[in-house]
Amino acid sequence: MEEERRKTTYFLEGLGCANCAAKMEGITDGTTDRAKLGAKREPKSGVNSGEKAEFFRLGSGAILYLLALILHFPSPVELFFFLLSYVLIGGEVVYKAVRNIFHGQLFDENMLMTIATVGALAIKEYPEAVAVMFFYQMGEAFQDLAVNRSRRSIQALLSIRPDYANIKKNDEIVRVSPEEVTVGELIVIKPGERVPLDGRIVEGNSLVDTAALTGEAISRELRVGDEILSGFINTSGLLVVEVLKEYGDSTVAKILDLVQNAGSKKAPTENFITKFARYYTPTVVGIAAALAFLPPLLLPGAVFSTWLYRGLIFLVISCPCALVISIPLSFFGGIGGASQKGILIKGGNYLEALNKVDTVIFDKTGTMTEGVFKVQAIYPATGFTAEEVLAWAATAESFSTHPIAQSILTAYGQGKDGENSREGTGAKIQSYEERAGLGVKVCSEGRTILVGNSKLMEEEVVQDFYMVKYGTGTAGAGTALHVAVEQRYVGCLVIADQLKEDSIETLRGLKKLGVRNLVMLTGDSQAAAAQVAAELQVDQFYAELLPHEKVEQMEKLYQNKGKGSLIFIGDGINDAPGLARADVGVAMGGLGSDAAIEAADVVIMTDEPSKLVTAMQVAGRTQQIVWQNIILALTVKGVVLILGAAGIATMWEAVFADVGVALLAVFNAMRVMKA
Repeated sequence: MEEERRKTTYFLEGLGCANCAAKMEGITDGTTDRAKLGAKREPKSGVNSGEKAEFFRLGSGAILYLLALILHFPSPVELFFFLLSYVLIGGEVVYKAVRNIFHGQLFDENMLMTIATVGALAIKEYPEAVAVMFFYQMGEAFQDLAVNRSRRSIQALLSIRPDYANIKKNDEIVRVSPEEVTVGELIVIKPGERVPLDGRIVEGNSLVDTAALTGEAISRELRVGDEILSGFINTSGLLVVEVLKEYGDSTVAKILDLVQNAGSKKAPTENFITKFARYYTPTVVGIAAALAFLPPLLLPGAVFSTWLYRGLIFLVISCPCALVISIPLSFFGGIGGASQKGILIKGGNYLEALNKVDTVIFDKTGTMTEGVFKVQAIYPATGFTAEEVLAWAATAESFSTHPIAQSILTAYGQGKDGENSREGTGAKIQSYEERAGLGVKVCSEGRTILVGNSKLMEEEVVQDFYMVKYGTGTAGAGTALHVAVEQRYVGCLVIADQLKEDSIETLRGLKKLGVRNLVMLTGDSQAAAAQVAAELQVDQFYAELLPHEKVEQMEKLYQNKGKGSLIFIGDGINDAPGLARADVGVAMGGLGSDAAIEAADVVIMTDEPSKLVTAMQVAGRTQQIVWQNIILALTVKGVVLILGAAGIATMWEAVFADVGVALLAVFNAMRVMKA
């Protein structure tokens, strides 16, 4: 037998540099030579002690630097103080630069800072050399602070990972890892504990906090028979839950995988900045070298120290930190900010695609409507009663889990004075066939029962089926469900749904954001679809579509769309092909749905269609901040580069153009969290 293959996941914490993370990613997938990764940093004895040592080192260096500036020591003593402060402040940077030379890392920020400051020391610009290194180190510290702050939203979401599960075995409760629990086992969830696995409550009732997954602060009451999802927090009663999914297939595992891999799908802007930095830094280093060495060789009277100083200014400015750090941080912050609002976006590329939406296609039932159906009316054919029509329909739908089937069973149960709707049919089903997009065909006690739309009646050649009388005209705003027994038409039921509270406002919001075309696709009747389309004020709608016809219609719309992207929003279960085909697939109410999380690019963890508008607003704000940082960084660096080459800018302006602009860009990127 083939040996079972196991998957091991390692969580690497404390990676503060996107460049370092990219190197490690390259090592793991084989695209980067391991030798180029560089020597690893030895872990400190403790985080707090490491931070204190870092603060003491930088503080001591800063004090020595200030003493040398203020007290005006004799030259040898002054030089000693400056050199000692330089070693304390920048010794680590110099060490990294030298180390990285042996690993092929020539143009990283450590090397640029080392060359620039050592060169400044060589031409006796001691104060500027130390100042450049000090402000660079302080800038790095502030950047780390900003990056850590931006991580909080993602880290908060990752905290939903369960630590343990309480398995109930006989009369004992054993605490184990969630990965060890199998389907069908019983777990006990005490008040205050996080739900470790998806399951169904078999004992107890309680209020659960769903905020970690849905972003909603309102608690939800669950009772025996209700499904409960991993990641919820049990806040009151003791629950005994039958496990329905293994940990790897659970809601929390899928959401964690989605969030943790969101950064791997980079937006086009991120990819451009990465490539830009790859060529930008060596180019500017080359210009700096030419600026330092060519004028003294070619221009009469040119002083080498003067031009070397200008070249060093170029080196300080050339570090692309402002772009390389702030741009990914902006997208990272946008994804984190969206997650706080109950919207999971699988990557920066989808976040960026939400900025240029041309067409939004949406399903009707369960997306724009509540998906909670009720039998509004029953129209029996001649020779039959309404009770008979409902009874035949309930018999045929007794094994179905579709919302429309549930409404029929509920109506039948209510008509039988509260008797259990499924058992109340008293049916003996010999065969059951579900016809996709049409209805069901059932054999019960030797009789063939058909329940479905008009297409099913026509395909089965049902006698006395009158489309005008019992078809879409009668249904009005509801769905007409026809019933036939032994090929004879017995009547129809009208099943009605209602719009969600924020559906109309959602479409208005999409129009305000510049969406050109709003299209509704549904398998419902023409009349029911027309009624909903009129209320929503959509641009186009297509009704009575089978699942494959929805995809075909979507392909036509795809060919006619403008330059922007096409979004498909559905319930994530029946609409998986549409979610996969769209530029951005958005799963509505996808919480707990495997199909939603796997097929969609954006998962809205609540049933609010207005979250799509929110997602687009977050994307728009993210894009604005990204371009603000690009323009800020390139403009300031470009101006100071020109001034430095002309001999106007000093090393102090160069420090601002590097560290100062990087800090401004990082703090600006953090604003996206409030989008």
